[in-house]
Amino acid sequence: MPFTVAIIGRPNVGKSTLFNRLTGRRHAIVDDTPGVTRDRREGNAEIGDLTFRLVDTAGLEDADDEKLEGRMRRQTEQAIDQADAAMFMIDARAGVTPVDEHFAAWLRTRPTPVILLANKCEGNAAEAGRLEAYGMGIGEPIAVSAEHGQGLGELYDALQEVAKAAFADLEDSPFNDADEHDEDDASSPLQLAIVGRPNVGKSTMVNYLLGEDRMLTGPEAGITRDAISIPWQWQGRDIQLVDTAGMRRKARVAEKLEKLSVADSLRAVQYAEVVVLVLDSNAILDKQDLTIARNVIEEGRALIIVVNKWDAADDRKASLQRLSDRLQTSLPQVRGIPILTCSAKTGKGMDKIMPTVFEIYEVWNARIPTAELNRWFMAMLEAHPPPVVSGRRLKLRYVTQAKARPPTFVLFSSRAEKIPESYLRYLANGLRDDFGLSGIPLRLMPKKSDNPYADRAK
Repeated sequence: MPFTVAIIGRPNVGKSTLFNRLTGRRHAIVDDTPGVTRDRREGNAEIGDLTFRLVDTAGLEDADDEKLEGRMRRQTEQAIDQADAAMFMIDARAGVTPVDEHFAAWLRTRPTPVILLANKCEGNAAEAGRLEAYGMGIGEPIAVSAEHGQGLGELYDALQEVAKAAFADLEDSPFNDADEHDEDDASSPLQLAIVGRPNVGKSTMVNYLLGEDRMLTGPEAGITRDAISIPWQWQGRDIQLVDTAGMRRKARVAEKLEKLSVADSLRAVQYAEVVVLVLDSNAILDKQDLTIARNVIEEGRALIIVVNKWDAADDRKASLQRLSDRLQTSLPQVRGIPILTCSAKTGKGMDKIMPTVFEIYEVWNARIPTAELNRWFMAMLEAHPPPVVSGRRLKLRYVTQAKARPPTFVLFSSRAEKIPESYLRYLANGLRDDFGLSGIPLRLMPKKSDNPYADRAK
């Protein structure tokens, strides 16, 4: 069964033109007059070896539900809800309009993954509009020209990810080994993984949280072999709680079954949103614990460290100080990781875990308005100007948040590749301190910004 993609956007941005191009037939009427398309139109589309069901929709307009435009919008909303993904199209030549921003904010609340298309990008005239689209916070815009067929290669790559997600549950799917995580599904249960070395008390902790002996526990190491996913509710919030097998160093993993168990645990981290790393109070943050923590951070997941068996700790004060020092020296890229202590066996301290999970989850989902972000950016540049490289001072133009989960920022500069790592760390640390983004992975990516008027000046 093919997956379904809906083309959405305000009137006259080129949705029907793209629909006709991808379906290979002139199914949809195309005209410069806004609002030509009113009903949903479906057709079979192809890009390369991908085949899918494509839905052309009416232009999105902010209107009362009882008006014609409002009823058209409801049809579009239904198409989005029924689709596996939505292609949100803007007119890059016109730039991002208030209507575009309004519906971008609305799309962020929907579970349907969104592919952002900046249309009419033939030539350099639309480059400024494409760059402006980063600020809508729904991912990196793909530059396309529906009329001329440009940008279809990049669109194919994005649709491949949609296909993987759509076919993930099918036994005969060519994408069964997909390891990508859907980071835009805001309505799904919070994905919470409990990880750590063998025998640190992960399953005992899961049982306590659930209020039942759901997981097999005991003194033997390695009882849990599979990553067990359990639907759960905490204070009315839906959660997918995953208990994982203990992860040992690669050198110690010899049996095939244990290798599969560890691989299953690593996949659980990839699909998680928040990861709780459980440590033993008398063996705090050894080399394998650090390896697990680094893996979580590299995957871009929110991390909480919970020191279990705290009632049996030999020297509590010294243990916490040692943990803090090791985090500071070994994981300096993520400052302020929450640290909790508990005893899963007695329940002491367990009441702090879930509130902390949701606190760090909110930080992980943080979005900063572009205007506020750039006021901060100007202040940072004034306080500490960019360095001089090759006899010229670097010009940093502006910064925008491309996405959340984790917060990802794009820094535009004409010489992006020349920005020193030390200056990027200065900006990243400022983001953490000034916007309360401590304790989570944070990505700051330099990107070259070309002058769209350069050719005119020659």
